[in-house]
Amino acid sequence: MADFTSSFWNWYIIVLTVSSILACFLLIRWLSGAIKPEDEGKEMDHVWDGDLVELNNPLPRWWLNMFYITLFFGIGYLALYPGLGTFKGLLGWTSLGQYQHEMDFADAKYGPLFKKYQDMPIAAVAADADARRMGERLFVNYCATCHGSDARGARGFPNLRDNDWLYGGAPEAIEQTILSGRNGIMPAWKDALGGDAGVADMSEYVFSLSGRDVDQAAAARGQEKYQMLCVACHGADGTGNQALGAPNLTDNIWLYGGSPKQVMETLAMGRNGVMPPHLDFLGADKVHLLAAYVYSLSTGQEQLEE
Repeated sequence: MADFTSSFWNWYIIVLTVSSILACFLLIRWLSGAIKPEDEGKEMDHVWDGDLVELNNPLPRWWLNMFYITLFFGIGYLALYPGLGTFKGLLGWTSLGQYQHEMDFADAKYGPLFKKYQDMPIAAVAADADARRMGERLFVNYCATCHGSDARGARGFPNLRDNDWLYGGAPEAIEQTILSGRNGIMPAWKDALGGDAGVADMSEYVFSLSGRDVDQAAAARGQEKYQMLCVACHGADGTGNQALGAPNLTDNIWLYGGSPKQVMETLAMGRNGVMPPHLDFLGADKVHLLAAYVYSLSTGQEQLEE
């Protein structure tokens, strides 16, 4: 059934495309020969403003030829390039092949520039002004969509300048995050906490960890459940666990927002954060430079250029 459907749409596109070109050709031929020589230049029945008259004249030859040129160009294009169903064209061109050709050309030209930093420690690369500028361009192209052009992040996307790290801010940890990606999972706890009231109590306790003024009675009730449900990831003191990507709850830095509503939403519904791996996409050499630039953001080295 799948093969039949695929074949149907393949021929549907071919027939529709070829028929349209043929129809245009026949229409132009018919219209260009519709005026008899003896009728050429005669006035038609259309008159505007009293004396503006339409004459029965054919299209200018150059204009008519432009239509023919367009049709023949379309035929040639469809013969050479994909456009007729699954027919790949005589040249065998593909967008993937074109992309790969451009990437291979870029790698041959710029690859040595990236590779010369590969064997240097990330901290040393971060101290090199030229390397930081290269890393910054990589960041703007591949990372700014999520983390912002200034690397200060957005809701759900970490600020890379505040030296607060979910998985560790050591150079090697940053590089590993970019290479392999991360998957952060915060389970939904509404049912386990006893509904909205339990979520509210837990939020009060979580706020107390970061030094906020809270309802002490509610925070005490939340603390009891924290010790049962949250200690394994966030630790007894709430400072988190970078091995798991569990955030520090004592620093008043909130990935998904720190308002009461936002924190209760996190507790009740959970969160799922994904940092995609970039090894296959960028390659180890570019990731090394990118990691050095990100590392420089948290150490202040990139400000030395300003």
